[in-house]
Amino acid sequence: MAINKLSYLLIILFINIQLFGQGIIQIDNTVKTSNDIKVGADRTSEYLPLLKGKSVAIVANQSSTIKKTHLVDSLLALGVNIKKVFCPEHGFRGLVDAGEKVNSEKDKKTGLNIISLYGKNKKPSADQLKDVDVVIFDIQDVGVRFYTYISTLHYVMEACAENKKTVIVLDRPNPNGYYIDGPVLEDQYRSFLGMHNVPLVYGMTIGEYAQMINGENWLKNAVKCDLKVIGLENYEHSDLYELPIKPSPNLPNMASVYLYPSLGLFEGTVVSVGRGTDFPFQVIGHPTLEKSNYTFTPQPKPGAMEPKYKGQICKGFNLSDFGAEYIKNSKKIYLYWLIGTYQNTPDKATFFDQNFNYHAGNASLQQQIKEGKTEEQIRATWIEGIKKFKLVRKKYLLYKDFE
Repeated sequence: MAINKLSYLLIILFINIQLFGQGIIQIDNTVKTSNDIKVGADRTSEYLPLLKGKSVAIVANQSSTIKKTHLVDSLLALGVNIKKVFCPEHGFRGLVDAGEKVNSEKDKKTGLNIISLYGKNKKPSADQLKDVDVVIFDIQDVGVRFYTYISTLHYVMEACAENKKTVIVLDRPNPNGYYIDGPVLEDQYRSFLGMHNVPLVYGMTIGEYAQMINGENWLKNAVKCDLKVIGLENYEHSDLYELPIKPSPNLPNMASVYLYPSLGLFEGTVVSVGRGTDFPFQVIGHPTLEKSNYTFTPQPKPGAMEPKYKGQICKGFNLSDFGAEYIKNSKKIYLYWLIGTYQNTPDKATFFDQNFNYHAGNASLQQQIKEGKTEEQIRATWIEGIKKFKLVRKKYLLYKDFE
């Protein structure tokens, strides 16, 4: 790294630490790519026999690939009888804005019906499943409770359990699967942003998570899903996994993925997280923020056509270098930026919106920030919940843990 680049990173790091927090704990994790790990989708010999003579539906998006070919295209070429495709938030090709209606349509390439599992139809209906024997679920998760693909997984499993269909989860590594942190969801804040009593960062692959949903009787009326998980090869929870495909429109790189657990909380505030810029979930800002060293102006972009503060100058911070170089070594959610921006926003009465508590999973975090609690004081209130969750989590792990 050139000296001027190093100096720049150190300055940015110093500024952010002074404003919002303190140092970083170094960890020694192995960085792996899709060349090092064989994902569930790649292990066709393990699941093709389960599809022989079966009618199949696939829950998929742009991350559902075998090598560089989409899973749907690959399985059709292998003679699998695919009846339809279900797609989650952001759509089958991953271009729809967060929270925007996902329309059901036909896939132009294959002619298959695509059925949205977002909006009013979050759960497959009995009619939508009547011509299907097996549902394959293959979507890249990022390991954060309010990332809604695990809620889609829940509803798919529940519908299949109620209608006597098999679910096959093709497992993928969790890029934030090397630590656990954050408050555990409280029952009164259940929503599509969080359906289960898990911490904000839960440290499980989506296959392990599916087993936990089933094993802990979290499906409606405690129904059991006929579940099969096609596991990973050469993966451990201590690995840092570099995603080969962006998991959603506003998580374009690993910096955004590592920052997402911390910056996703801003979605329930007046602060912009950079939707409508080249650095979504890597910058934070607001038109009235008092202390800042960076400005950006959100504009319409694919995946963020109506960004917060469209066309307005936002003052804040660019954390992209911090996200790429440092935060992955911290093994924790950073509250420093959330606390700092609250303290430096003139109109504190409107800082949090009605969705914040659903992102946090409780009402405590908002109240603690308003009361001026330090990050250390807030984090201390998470310890018991995390400890209890780890006992539950341990029962469903498929891979060597980080502790």
